[in-house]
Amino acid sequence: MICVELSFTDEPARLAARPAHRDRLRALHEQGALLLAGPWDDDSGALLVFTGDRAEVDRLLAEDPYFTTAGVRVVAVRGWRPVVGPGRFAGGSDGGTGGASY
Repeated sequence: MICVELSFTDEPARLAARPAHRDRLRALHEQGALLLAGPWDDDSGALLVFTGDRAEVDRLLAEDPYFTTAGVRVVAVRGWRPVVGPGRFAGGSDGGTGGASY
């Protein structure tokens, strides 16, 4: 899984682009490429959790103009190995922790 963290400003271009972006997110979720997505409570940014690998997520980010819209900044794109929940890491001989030390 890949997590994408965004930060936002109140830039009008971002707000104008948001409805089409959310339609795209819904489609990606229906296709199984996106597990969940949503803004922080204070609307200062958002978190998106993709089910694919980094190359696929990079492609999806490049295809959606929202990510290069004024007022939107990609803060981080990071791999994630959940140990509980719907996408929990199931591989390896470490009991499913993915090498985590906790």
